[in-house]
Amino acid sequence: MNFDKFLKSVSKVKNIPLNGETSHFKMVPPFRQALLRKQKEVIKQAKRAGVVALFYPDSQDETHFVLILRKTYEGVHSAQVGFPGGKLETQDASIQAAAIRETFEEVGVTQNQIDIILKLSQVYIPPSNFYVQPFLGIAKKTPQFILQEDEVESIIEVPLQHFLDDTSIITKTVSTSYCVDVEVPAFKLNGYTVWGATAMMLSEIKDLLKEGI
Repeated sequence: MNFDKFLKSVSKVKNIPLNGETSHFKMVPPFRQALLRKQKEVIKQAKRAGVVALFYPDSQDETHFVLILRKTYEGVHSAQVGFPGGKLETQDASIQAAAIRETFEEVGVTQNQIDIILKLSQVYIPPSNFYVQPFLGIAKKTPQFILQEDEVESIIEVPLQHFLDDTSIITKTVSTSYCVDVEVPAFKLNGYTVWGATAMMLSEIKDLLKEGI
């Protein structure tokens, strides 16, 4: 999609009510819905993090957004695909500031390049006990990405048109913290499988954009 057309669509999205759980639950197995509803008390004690769904024009003025593939390490999010971002630190003025700071650290896009236009619905991640606040952001010029080598394996630039195509949704068998070998909905983007919390966030973004286009 042409970036100018995307910007016009996003201006409509600002006034559309968030879909929250309706969108999120499209990308989780049915039994996870009940678990999520029971976790409201746990969420109050969760650590906080912020991420940015950053959309931008490529060299041909086509709209893309950026994901990252995390390094393989001893942790619950090892080798997973997600949005750039990270946990709230004491020096951060807000969760939005944390998301922007971590985005700069992980992919090299500076604060003055990012225009946050929408706060999306939060997602709780049980395995790491994080309550994550996603933001929809815009960079009006093509970013020069700089990969944070100690945490990020690769930067994934996803064409918006590919993401909006319903054929990008697949089913994947994964081992989770609450069930062994469960079938979950996922996105297949640039050859990478995106599931879990990131897929839930992407689902809300997709629903909002399709309503605004």
